[in-house]
Amino acid sequence: MSFSNLSCSIYKSCFTLGLLLFFLSTALIAQPPTSNRQLADQYMSNFEYDKAATIYDKIYDKDPFGTYPNYLKCLLALRNYDAAEKLVKNISKKNPENTAYAVDLGFVFESKGDINKAKQTYDKSIKGLQPDQGQIMNLANAFFSHQNWDYALATYTEGKKLMRNIYSFNFETAEVYFQKQEYEKMIDEYLNAVAENQAYLQSVQNILQSRIGNDPDNSRSTLLRQALLRRTQRDPDQSIFSEMLIWLFVQQKDFESAFIQAKALDKRLREDGSRVMNIGSMSEANLDYPAAINCYKYVVDKGKNTSNYITARMQLLEVRNKSLTGEGSYTQDDLLKLESEYKITLDELGRDATTAPLISGLAHLEAFYLDNTDSAIVNLETAIDYPGISKAVQAKCKLELGDIYLFTGNVWDSDLLYAQVDKTFKNDPLGQEAKFRGARLDYFRGDFQWAEAQLGVLKTATSQLIANDALALALLISDNPGPDSSFDALTVYSKADLLAYRNRKDEALHTIDSLIQTFPDHSLIQYSLYKKAMIMDGKRNYAEEDSLLRKLGEQYDDGVLADDALFHRAELYEKRFKDKSKAMELYQDLLTKFPGSLYVVDARKKFRALRGDALN
Repeated sequence: MSFSNLSCSIYKSCFTLGLLLFFLSTALIAQPPTSNRQLADQYMSNFEYDKAATIYDKIYDKDPFGTYPNYLKCLLALRNYDAAEKLVKNISKKNPENTAYAVDLGFVFESKGDINKAKQTYDKSIKGLQPDQGQIMNLANAFFSHQNWDYALATYTEGKKLMRNIYSFNFETAEVYFQKQEYEKMIDEYLNAVAENQAYLQSVQNILQSRIGNDPDNSRSTLLRQALLRRTQRDPDQSIFSEMLIWLFVQQKDFESAFIQAKALDKRLREDGSRVMNIGSMSEANLDYPAAINCYKYVVDKGKNTSNYITARMQLLEVRNKSLTGEGSYTQDDLLKLESEYKITLDELGRDATTAPLISGLAHLEAFYLDNTDSAIVNLETAIDYPGISKAVQAKCKLELGDIYLFTGNVWDSDLLYAQVDKTFKNDPLGQEAKFRGARLDYFRGDFQWAEAQLGVLKTATSQLIANDALALALLISDNPGPDSSFDALTVYSKADLLAYRNRKDEALHTIDSLIQTFPDHSLIQYSLYKKAMIMDGKRNYAEEDSLLRKLGEQYDDGVLADDALFHRAELYEKRFKDKSKAMELYQDLLTKFPGSLYVVDARKKFRALRGDALN
């Protein structure tokens, strides 16, 4: 290459590089405001307000509305109140319709210490409001953003006057009262919204549920109950607040109070008892048998000509059965009287597909409590073949018959019935219940690995109760192999478990004692103590039950059954020993030591009832 050509090439390269540097520098100078604002925002987040304010000032004219909020924050942080006042007045001129800027200006004066000028500015902004919902909410939200709750309320108060009969701002006002922790006024605003438009009922209930849910001392729930009671008394013809009272009591699992309100509403509106039946069903599901009995008895007493009479009559007997046998304080005469009530009711209603659930309940009573398994089996076998019986009711009868076969030791027929229901009701709660009972049967027979596999499928069962039972039994199996991975101790325990299920209490106790003696250091000892305590409860040896539960709590205070033992001890002192103070002490211990326990809700409710809190 010649020298001249080389010179020309160098000249071209320098010229190209020069152009590149020129365009690059031009691009940097003409950098868009967005990039500069990002840098300013970064400075601001690092509390470098002076650097951020300098950049915001340079780009303000190009993007005033985007720059304004953070620019104002920086000026206030730097206490440059004159510049802040100038900035607010400038942006206000660009958009005079936005009432929020008046609040910002007042806040600048307030920050500067000029309280009178701030008040004048705030008052003027409210006086200048027009009957425009959007404008009113914009101003109130501006006060809200500065946590100026009183002026936010004043804005909504003025807004209610301006928008009379159009919009009342109840929800918005209630939110401000919530922030101020003035819960009684908050509740009144929500109830005013419902009174104004009953279509708001569900929305208000959803909000109140969250507002009163996190309420350790129950004070907000008490305020809501009192407010609803006042409204029902003030305007008895307005049923919506009675319905809300029922809803509140159900949320608190206070089903007796829910029944009282539902009964009053049923009489006032001349209903057919359906509302009370629903409360009865919820009470039964939550094991509140006294409330359920009151509900069903009320509907039965309405007479045979009412639409819910037969269902209520049947459910009343079923709940009485559960209540009597579950309480454990029954006498033989109590059982015979209940059996007589079953037979009288069946004679009245007839024995057919409709009353098959009643026959199943009678069979359970006969087999498990009256030692009359032959009659129970015949009754169930007959019911299963009733013409027109639904598949679901038939399946429930099969499950009951399977349980009775297991009770008598006929495990093969029991297994067959469980399998039939499981096959017919795949992926249905009934099928899942059958699968659980089949897995439990495998556990009783010592086939632990197969039982554990079946239980694993049920951990995600539709029914939470089945899922919990499956998880508990699966953990019992997986957490308790022997040191050599054998199941020798668990085999003994499962035999004792089966004996207890079959009501052969003394044999079960003997088997458990042999387990404790043979495997004194095994992890199953805590389960064995608990099982013995439950058997003693069935034998009504409450002193020994208390001793076993106390021993379990002391020796295994961090074990999986520690909260179970503590809760049952508390119930023992409450119901059997009638020792109120000791029961309260134990419930309080559970709430303190096991805040995540499944027993917490019931323990808190029982503690409050024993303390004498007003629950109605």
